Amino acid sequence: MSEQRRFLNRMQPQTLMIGTLLLYLNAFFNILTPFVPVLLLGVAMAAGGYGIANERRWGYTLGLAGAVVNFLLVVAVNGSGVFDFPGVISLLFTGALVLLLLHPESRNYQRIYFR
Repeated sequence: MSEQRRFLNRMQPQTLMIGTLLLYLNAFFNILTPFVPVLLLGVAMAAGGYGIANERRWGYTLGLAGAVVNFLLVVAVNGSGVFDFPGVISLLFTGALVLLLLHPESRNYQRIYFR
Protein backbone atom coordinates (compact mmCIF):
# COMPACT_ATOMS: atom_id res chain seq x y z
CA MET A 1 0.00 0.00 0.00
CA SER A 2 1.34 3.44 -0.88
CA GLU A 3 2.13 6.10 1.66
CA GLN A 4 -0.42 8.89 2.03
CA ARG A 5 0.81 12.37 1.05
CA ARG A 6 -0.56 15.44 2.80
CA PHE A 7 -0.16 19.20 2.82
CA LEU A 8 -0.75 19.56 6.56
CA ASN A 9 -0.08 16.93 9.22
CA ARG A 10 -2.38 17.45 12.19
CA MET A 11 -0.59 14.73 14.16
CA GLN A 12 2.58 16.83 14.46
CA PRO A 13 3.21 19.18 17.38
CA GLN A 14 1.47 22.52 17.22
CA THR A 15 4.75 24.36 16.61
CA LEU A 16 5.48 22.36 13.44
CA MET A 17 1.88 22.54 12.22
CA ILE A 18 1.76 26.34 12.56
CA GLY A 19 5.27 26.57 11.08
CA THR A 20 4.08 24.61 8.05
CA LEU A 21 1.12 26.95 7.60
CA LEU A 22 3.39 30.00 7.85
CA LEU A 23 5.79 28.47 5.33
CA TYR A 24 2.90 28.10 2.88
CA LEU A 25 1.68 31.65 3.59
CA ASN A 26 5.12 33.21 3.12
CA ALA A 27 5.67 31.10 0.01
CA PHE A 28 2.40 32.38 -1.46
CA PHE A 29 3.41 36.01 -1.00
CA ASN A 30 6.94 35.34 -2.29
CA ILE A 31 5.60 33.63 -5.41
CA LEU A 32 3.54 36.74 -6.20
CA THR A 33 6.76 38.75 -6.44
CA PRO A 34 8.17 39.21 -9.96
CA PHE A 35 11.77 39.21 -8.63
CA VAL A 36 13.22 35.77 -9.57
CA PRO A 37 15.34 35.06 -6.43
CA VAL A 38 12.36 35.81 -4.18
CA LEU A 39 10.18 33.65 -6.42
CA LEU A 40 12.65 30.77 -6.05
CA LEU A 41 12.71 31.32 -2.29
CA GLY A 42 8.93 31.01 -2.29
CA VAL A 43 9.09 27.73 -4.20
CA ALA A 44 11.72 26.43 -1.74
CA MET A 45 9.56 27.41 1.23
CA ALA A 46 6.50 25.70 -0.25
CA ALA A 47 8.53 22.55 -0.91
CA GLY A 48 9.90 22.72 2.64
CA GLY A 49 6.40 22.98 4.07
CA TYR A 50 5.30 19.99 2.01
CA GLY A 51 8.35 18.02 3.19
CA ILE A 52 7.63 18.90 6.83
CA ALA A 53 4.00 17.84 6.48
CA ASN A 54 5.21 14.47 5.13
CA GLU A 55 7.87 14.13 7.86
CA ARG A 56 10.96 14.38 5.67
CA ARG A 57 14.28 15.67 6.97
CA TRP A 58 15.04 17.46 3.72
CA GLY A 59 11.74 19.33 4.13
CA TYR A 60 12.68 20.54 7.60
CA THR A 61 16.14 21.61 6.41
CA LEU A 62 14.76 23.35 3.31
CA GLY A 63 11.94 25.02 5.24
CA LEU A 64 14.27 26.26 7.97
CA ALA A 65 16.83 27.54 5.45
CA GLY A 66 14.08 29.30 3.49
CA ALA A 67 12.66 30.85 6.66
CA VAL A 68 16.06 32.16 7.78
CA VAL A 69 16.87 33.58 4.31
CA ASN A 70 13.40 35.17 4.17
CA PHE A 71 13.92 36.73 7.62
CA LEU A 72 17.31 38.13 6.60
CA LEU A 73 15.79 39.42 3.35
CA VAL A 74 13.01 41.24 5.24
CA VAL A 75 15.57 42.83 7.57
CA ALA A 76 17.82 43.82 4.65
CA VAL A 77 15.00 45.26 2.51
CA ASN A 78 13.44 47.25 5.33
CA GLY A 79 16.79 48.38 6.70
CA SER A 80 16.27 51.18 9.16
CA GLY A 81 12.53 51.21 8.44
CA VAL A 82 11.89 47.87 10.17
CA PHE A 83 9.82 49.54 12.83
CA ASP A 84 7.31 51.21 10.55
CA PHE A 85 3.90 49.53 10.23
CA PRO A 86 4.26 47.16 7.25
CA GLY A 87 7.89 46.37 8.09
CA VAL A 88 7.21 45.34 11.67
CA ILE A 89 4.36 43.01 10.60
CA SER A 90 6.62 41.29 8.06
CA LEU A 91 9.38 41.05 10.63
CA LEU A 92 7.02 39.52 13.21
CA PHE A 93 5.69 36.83 10.86
CA THR A 94 9.08 35.86 9.45
CA GLY A 95 10.67 35.87 12.90
CA ALA A 96 7.82 33.79 14.33
CA LEU A 97 8.30 31.26 11.55
CA VAL A 98 12.00 30.86 12.33
CA LEU A 99 11.28 30.54 16.06
CA LEU A 100 8.53 27.97 15.50
CA LEU A 101 10.83 25.80 13.41
CA LEU A 102 13.70 26.14 15.91
CA HIS A 103 11.49 25.49 18.94
CA PRO A 104 12.79 22.54 21.01
CA GLU A 105 9.53 20.65 20.50
CA SER A 106 9.82 20.98 16.71
CA ARG A 107 13.50 20.03 16.70
CA ASN A 108 12.96 16.98 18.91
CA TYR A 109 10.01 15.78 16.86
CA GLN A 110 11.88 16.07 13.57
CA ARG A 111 14.97 14.43 15.07
CA ILE A 112 12.97 11.42 16.27
CA TYR A 113 10.23 10.93 13.66
CA PHE A 114 11.42 12.39 10.36
CA ARG A 115 12.94 10.10 7.73
